Amino acid sequence: MKSMNEYQSIIKAPFGVLGIYCDEETLTGIDFLPLNSKLQAPSNRYAQIVCEQLMSYFDNPDFQFTVAYKVNGTLHQNKVWQAMRAIPRGQTKQYGELAKQLASSPRAVGQACGSNPIPVLIPCHRVVSKSGLGGFAHHRDGYELNIKRWLLQHEQR
Repeated sequence: MKSMNEYQSIIKAPFGVLGIYCDEETLTGIDFLPLNSKLQAPSNRYAQIVCEQLMSYFDNPDFQFTVAYKVNGTLHQNKVWQAMRAIPRGQTKQYGELAKQLASSPRAVGQACGSNPIPVLIPCHRVVSKSGLGGFAHHRDGYELNIKRWLLQHEQR
């Protein structure tokens, strides 16, 4: 998580607060922030567009994001993030299923999911464990798991 003054916007989402960081033409990250975080209006036009698209998704789970984004990860992380983008809205895949698809291990897939720099747009919430929700953003309970529950329920519409 960045310091609060490094975000280009901090917005209220239906499940909490999101910190957005981007440059003038590329989204580079979304963080889940503490519920008491001070909101911040977009500092540039691109941040405004990202916020508008996120709000459109929160209103309609079928909304298709068109913002450009850039992620920096290992070769394995990028493979996992690409595979997550292929999971349709309203569906989930188990860590083990993705691991088999990518010739990896469930734990390595879980680590890549937890390291996803752009949650919501790269839908790591759609990856679950064999016995339930699994983790979310490197957490096994609490606020972050409530976010995952909200996103999955939202997409069931």
